[in-house]
Amino acid sequence: MKQHALLSTDQLKSAAQADEPLSFRQVPHNIEAEQALLGAIFVNNEVMDRVSDFLRPEHFYDPLHANIFETIQQLIFASKTVTPTTLRTFFENTEPIDDDLTVPEYLWRLAENATTIINARDYARTIHDLATRRKLINIGEDMVNTAYDSPVDQPPKVQVEEAEKQLYSIAEQDKYGQGFLDFPTAMDQAIEVANNARMRGSDLSGLPSGLMDLDDMMGGLQPSDLIILAGRPSMGKTALATNIAVNVASQKRLQRFQENPDGPAEPAVVGFFSLEMSAEQLASRILSEQAEIASNKIRRGKIDEEEMRRLVLASQSLSQAHLFIDQTGGISIAQLAARARKLKRQRGLDLLIVDYIQLLSGSSAKASAGRVQEITEITTGLKALAKELEVPLIALSQLSRQVEQRDDKRPQLSDLRESGSIEQDADVVLFVFREEYYVSRREPSINEVEAHQKWQTELEAVQGIGEVIIGKQRHGPTGSVRLQFTGEFTRFDNLDRDHPLAGRGEQ
Repeated sequence: MKQHALLSTDQLKSAAQADEPLSFRQVPHNIEAEQALLGAIFVNNEVMDRVSDFLRPEHFYDPLHANIFETIQQLIFASKTVTPTTLRTFFENTEPIDDDLTVPEYLWRLAENATTIINARDYARTIHDLATRRKLINIGEDMVNTAYDSPVDQPPKVQVEEAEKQLYSIAEQDKYGQGFLDFPTAMDQAIEVANNARMRGSDLSGLPSGLMDLDDMMGGLQPSDLIILAGRPSMGKTALATNIAVNVASQKRLQRFQENPDGPAEPAVVGFFSLEMSAEQLASRILSEQAEIASNKIRRGKIDEEEMRRLVLASQSLSQAHLFIDQTGGISIAQLAARARKLKRQRGLDLLIVDYIQLLSGSSAKASAGRVQEITEITTGLKALAKELEVPLIALSQLSRQVEQRDDKRPQLSDLRESGSIEQDADVVLFVFREEYYVSRREPSINEVEAHQKWQTELEAVQGIGEVIIGKQRHGPTGSVRLQFTGEFTRFDNLDRDHPLAGRGEQ
């Protein structure tokens, strides 16, 4: 047990003059609850089934009680009956509690003094909650000590991130690991998901991206999925990510993710880590998309009265969207995770977007081992974060230059840059591809009339068409969907339903 801070000299003098013993605060604990729980387990071993899903030996304040509980746990898990007699052999050589009481005798007293097993789970919850409070005290003490004696090369933000990580870990410790679900319960949940989709008038089980054909193939953006959105420069990765971000932030949260599922619908919340562009640049780009005004005209102020009116209307509409942007460049995966946890804790979170993976950094140890190891750490961390926060996480990624060496420029999984872990850790891999970009750069000389006319026909066929290729999907089909792309506003939209390319592509 950690000692509390020493009293000041003035306090010592005052206490000595008053001829009173010095008082101190003990860390929170309840020996009686620990004794009552252990006694209840002796009376009925089935009590262990009620508490083992959340109570562990380290939650006990008394080391002897922790040792007794751990031994009981091991015996019951080995399908053996636990009584003071069967437990005696494990504690015969343990140091006596005092001159008049050995540990085997203490075991019998625990059993004899057990009054009821009805409140056993309440005793266990009390032990667990007091252990949590002791952890909070330890974190607070460590924060104070580290702040006083921090190494020169350790900036304060590192300590803040570590403390935040520890606090979040405590806050979330009961959220996961619920154990086995019986099949009828699992079926009830599946029926509930299907019914929620039916009530929404859609067949989506996840968060709608606002792009119908993409949602149709993916069933929406699924919670806990790491979605890699990759493409070569100028393909529109960031444009597609911002389109999805605005679409999601402008809608309501899925009911089953609300704190009160039976309450009124809550707004969906999107977190956007913009590691390349500033928040102002990203906001300007989003305004351009929504107001349908070229972004360079907005930046230069070359807009007329009608366009200014559209810009104001778009800004008023977007002001209702719960979209939060972090523009810090060069942050580490640990920093990103800490900030995402904070956003979820303070505002809630339904979708997280990272633009882009190659601008993140890993730990110094992994960085020194090489970029491949660092990227592996980053993608593994992103996948763990998506599972921890239970939200879809879209991470943008660059592709290697080998795409440019092929006649068919459509990306493949092998084109993912720097590490195979990107493909391995991802639940979904999406590639953004615009054939128009490549065709427009193959323009022949205008003097070659026939070749130029053929090129123009080819360009018209792909103009304004963007393609999202689903290269990998753990729980759905692969294939491609085509979208409308307006280059002037860098905006992706659903293709008109009458367009011959609308719907799914080849699978």
